[in-house]
Amino acid sequence: MKKQNRLFLAAALAALVLAAGTVTNSMAASAGPQATAGSTLGDQVRKELNKLPFITVFDRMDYEVTGDTVRLTGQVTKPWHKSDAEKLVKRLEGVTTVVNEIEVLPLSRFDDQVRMAAYRALFHSNSSLQHYRIGSNAPIRIIVRNGHISLEGFVGSQFDKTMAEVLARHVPNAFSVTNNLKIG
Repeated sequence: MKKQNRLFLAAALAALVLAAGTVTNSMAASAGPQATAGSTLGDQVRKELNKLPFITVFDRMDYEVTGDTVRLTGQVTKPWHKSDAEKLVKRLEGVTTVVNEIEVLPLSRFDDQVRMAAYRALFHSNSSLQHYRIGSNAPIRIIVRNGHISLEGFVGSQFDKTMAEVLARHVPNAFSVTNNLKIG
């Protein structure tokens, strides 16, 4: 039985990595210098961050462009995501400074269990939120730090925002839930 649970968990994590895809860019980028015709520096930063492989619904990266400086923020589950994001943005034409404030979440089996339970709770087959997990840039991000869940991203209605919080509050072993979802 334990072996089956481990296999299921491993398969579910692999499916999440493949299905969840890329990065949420929820911070509005201010207009920076024109890097290419018709494309702002903020647009190019977003495109580069979206190229990062293996970013899942459990990771969140935001950016802010001020002149030729890019500030990266958010939380990631793997340390190399932080350095990879900085490398990708640094090589862009027009970027002179990258301030990397991305937080690497603690590596924890307990947090991984809470993440998977939260994912199943929010996106189970009968959930009205299931459509928010579809696509390469899932609009809802589940950030878990030391057993505390933070819901980040965007939903389409107040009902969806409330439903996400209600479902997350029923996740076993979660200490608290913070709902930072925006409607839009």
